[in-house]
Amino acid sequence: MSLPASALVVDSVTGVEVSLPVAGPGARAYAFTIDWHIRTILAVAWFVIGMMLYNGSLTDITPPIETDGLWFAVIALPVGAIYFLYHPALEIALHGRTPGKRMVGLRLVTRTGATPTTGAHLIRNVFRLIDTFPLFYGLGLLVTMITRHHVRIGDLAAGTLLVYERAAAALPPLTQGSALDAATAEIVGELLQRWQELDGAARQRLARALLKTEAAGKATDAELHAQLERLTKGESP
Repeated sequence: MSLPASALVVDSVTGVEVSLPVAGPGARAYAFTIDWHIRTILAVAWFVIGMMLYNGSLTDITPPIETDGLWFAVIALPVGAIYFLYHPALEIALHGRTPGKRMVGLRLVTRTGATPTTGAHLIRNVFRLIDTFPLFYGLGLLVTMITRHHVRIGDLAAGTLLVYERAAAALPPLTQGSALDAATAEIVGELLQRWQELDGAARQRLARALLKTEAAGKATDAELHAQLERLTKGESP
């Protein structure tokens, strides 16, 4: 049995280790519960609206005894798409997040800490069919309890895991004109090294947490990168 891990430690070419706090079964289940309610509400809402359109009445949402192609196109197909494509579509569009994950402060990453590819997202969600066995994600929940990084079967297949996004709050703040100590210089260097790999919002949040200046709060992506580069050269950001 694998022992649980509290963080994913990512090695880089610079030799700096980046620690990403890993979400446990409880946080994962909480995020999933939020998403389940959202997608169920959306699916039911479309079913009601679709039945009104199909029946031509604002009060009649009774399904027909015999279905036809129109009913399938207006009702069944959209409802199924909302329910089954909710996770993969939003995770791809929002770079590893869903509304539930955002509310809990989680993000999906690869084992190297990068944003998963579209293929990884699709593989992870196809394996939901296995993780749901026998009922209510029983197998998936069990696997998250015994694996090192609290991952389900879909994550094992796709090479993904869930981490907390709030790690930036622990980064040491910098003041204008201050010299960089060795540890902070390594953090800044690591961020610049991995700049293109990171999600835009994530790297901007990390940069602002490091800079802690009024100018950084209003800076663009390129300006934040330039300010960090000036720091590494011993200049004021």
